[in-house]
Amino acid sequence: MEYTTLGRTGLNVSVAGLGCGGSSKLGLGSGHSTDHAIGIVQRALDLGVNFIDTAQYYGTEPVVGAAIRGRARDKLVISTKHKTSLLNGTVFSVPEILAGLDRSLRSLDTDYVDVFCLHTVMPREYDRVIQEIVPVLLREKEKGKFRFLGITEFAGRDPRHEMLARALQDDCWDAVMVAFHMLNQNARQHVFPAARAKNVGTLIMFAVRAIFSAPGRLQDDIRELVREGRLPKWLADKKQPLDFLLENAGARDIIEAAYRYARHEPGAHVTLFGTGNPDHVEPNVRAILQPPLRDNDLKKLAELFGNLVGVGLDEVSPLR
Repeated sequence: MEYTTLGRTGLNVSVAGLGCGGSSKLGLGSGHSTDHAIGIVQRALDLGVNFIDTAQYYGTEPVVGAAIRGRARDKLVISTKHKTSLLNGTVFSVPEILAGLDRSLRSLDTDYVDVFCLHTVMPREYDRVIQEIVPVLLREKEKGKFRFLGITEFAGRDPRHEMLARALQDDCWDAVMVAFHMLNQNARQHVFPAARAKNVGTLIMFAVRAIFSAPGRLQDDIRELVREGRLPKWLADKKQPLDFLLENAGARDIIEAAYRYARHEPGAHVTLFGTGNPDHVEPNVRAILQPPLRDNDLKKLAELFGNLVGVGLDEVSPLR
């Protein structure tokens, strides 16, 4: 495993982080047992992954708590999250969020979490977050319930990173979670420069989702983008539109290429992967640990896809 410093937090984190959400939820989302899910977390830990991201909304906090039991807590970096609202219009009050933090600590069976994030915050919610919620959370931080404060975007509904662009103007955030992948590159302009300037830790989500892992999905999406006039026509005729990444001893497969692309972006700290299949844990970690993509490949990806916005940001999709 390789490790890096998560921005100004000073936390020593693995560059590969285990995400415990998505549709798989460590396998719970597809009907697997709690023991199965615990085994996935423990396999990641055995490979040197020390950053684990979960959330009350995922339902995987108890799994993480069971998986880390007996391991040195000070060697692990645990991140969890609480939503400020739901799509059905439910708005969580400040007391409800504080109660959620306490429930998370109980579920994780820990006295503190390293990073506590407000989850999928929309631009319209940010005024309330910064004025009403953050001051109270910082008092909870002083009590030792969490070490650093983070915020995550709602990628599919905020494809231009408007919320994070605004959040990075404030000084209270120690970490941000941002969507970034080969066909969704605009965080390079809207998020990473400000995060680097303030030394804010970055957690990369969506490096690999259905657009790269579901058979046929990339080709279908490329054809649709061609029909919309957003990509050149010749791409629609290719069986594998990203075959240049694999040629001449390039990446082993598209999933590896996607992880390498996200992991080595300047300003990226932790690249999250998630799975419900224990056999995928080691290949995912191995992919994240590979060298950067070739300069010519990076240039071609920027030329072809650099202007796309909102591609491959499914709200729920398979992770690998």
